Formats: sequence, C-alpha cells, structure tokens
Amino acid sequence: MSIYVGNLSYQVTEEDLKRAFAEYGTVNRVQLPTDRETGRPRGFAFVEMETDAQEQAAIDALDGAEWMGRDLKVNKAKPREERNNSSRGSWGGNNARRNRY
Repeated sequence: MSIYVGNLSYQVTEEDLKRAFAEYGTVNRVQLPTDRETGRPRGFAFVEMETDAQEQAAIDALDGAEWMGRDLKVNKAKPREERNNSSRGSWGGNNARRNRY
C-alpha cells in the first residue's frame, strides 16, 4: 500500500519527501506527479514505505502538520479507479439518437 500526501507546496521535491518520511521508517518509493502541460508538480504525492506500521506512524504524525507553509493531508492511498471509456465523448447527443427508435 502507499500513502497519499496532499496539499503540498509546489516547491517540494522527491528528496524533501524522502527526508520527511524517513523519520518514520524506510522509504521505498516516492512519486511526485507533474502537470503534463507545465511540468510543474501537481501538489500531491505518493509515498511507499517498508511496512504498514511505518506508514501508519507517518500518517499519524504528519496528517494536518504544517510543512513548507502548507497543512498536509496524509492518509492511506485509495486504489486507482478503473475509468469507464464507454462514456468518453458522450455529451448527450449520442443518447438522443439512440432513443429515437
């Protein structure tokens, strides 16, 4: 499992996150998504730690904590939801044609 870290400063780096979370255990991986258009961090990250106990210790300590001028939102990451591609591009016009007959 991994930890979701939200409300991050846009200046934060993966190294900053590794240092902050290393206080609670071994950090296996940090993902800091960036905007496709600008390349700028999106204000959230995912951190994977070695054990569930280490993750929970980090969540308990850092959720709501002020860091780099922001109040962090830290919790267990939820599994990524599958996207339903059948609704893609359907703005209502296709449904109206289907319902005529």
